[in-house]
Amino acid sequence: MQVWKKIEKKQFSSIYVLYGTEQFLINETKQKLIANVLTEEEREFNLSTYDLTETPIETVIEDAETFPFFGERKLIIAQNPFFLTAEKSKSKVEHNVATLEAYIANLAPYTILVLAGSYEKLDERRKVTKALKKSSEYIAANKLTEQEIKAWIKEQSGYKGVVIDDAAINQLLILGGTNLMKLQNELDKLALYVGEERVIDVEIVEKLTARSLEQNIFTLVEKVVQRKLDQAFRIYYDLRKQNEEPIKILALITGQFRLIYQTKELQKRGYGQNQIATNLNVHPYRVKLALGQARYFSEQELEKIISILAESDYQLKTGAVQRDVAMELFLFKLQHISQK
Repeated sequence: MQVWKKIEKKQFSSIYVLYGTEQFLINETKQKLIANVLTEEEREFNLSTYDLTETPIETVIEDAETFPFFGERKLIIAQNPFFLTAEKSKSKVEHNVATLEAYIANLAPYTILVLAGSYEKLDERRKVTKALKKSSEYIAANKLTEQEIKAWIKEQSGYKGVVIDDAAINQLLILGGTNLMKLQNELDKLALYVGEERVIDVEIVEKLTARSLEQNIFTLVEKVVQRKLDQAFRIYYDLRKQNEEPIKILALITGQFRLIYQTKELQKRGYGQNQIATNLNVHPYRVKLALGQARYFSEQELEKIISILAESDYQLKTGAVQRDVAMELFLFKLQHISQK
């Protein structure tokens, strides 16, 4: 993110507004500010954190206007500024927003104020929000695109003193998904394994990356599509050894095939990858993977699979067939359809 580079160069704004659904980006921005604005010794006196569902904004502004102790700057982080959104809050705290508006017009030169909340969007009709947009570093921490995630992975690898090739990045996304916190943890592990100035390749990613249940389900479906039923069963039995219940596994398989069907249908209507992602409220990378699997099935085959899934779900919930038997029968039927 461009704002991170500015922070690392000590180019600070007097106010930061952080909002969006990607909590990792919000947290990372706050941590970079803490690390670069204040020394460790200064943080004890000049770092303040408030929750605006519990503390009125007037208290925060009073702190912002107070001179720092034993340092040139102070950093104030105010969480959950719900008064910047159109959302209704259960908080009983009343905020005198005019106090914040007055502060924006006359900023304390020694204070850096951060307003941060996990809100999809802010209410830009409000006077205070308009003022903030003009006077602050206004950062929408929304889900990154596939290309942005890939660039972020390369950047993070560079910070850790290692190089990751493009094929390894693709495999990391397939196995680890698009959650930035999880990807950060996986990169930490991969970097530690290869050591400094070493390359992370596909083989290392395959060997070390932890698969989420959802990613295992995606791979299971992929193996069936590739007609590798023995490997699909191996994934299923591994999940059972991890005490994953057949009914939960079936529900995730159903979700994957529903996504495959929906992406295929929307693509037929002329929707692009990002439009499909917006309509289905999923990450564009998941749509890309689902479209890749969709080309192996006709609409009629997908409708039949979803019907079989509903039948298997009924058998599991009513106990008409033993749990593992129901899943095995489903996988055999799925294999039969994919071979056609």
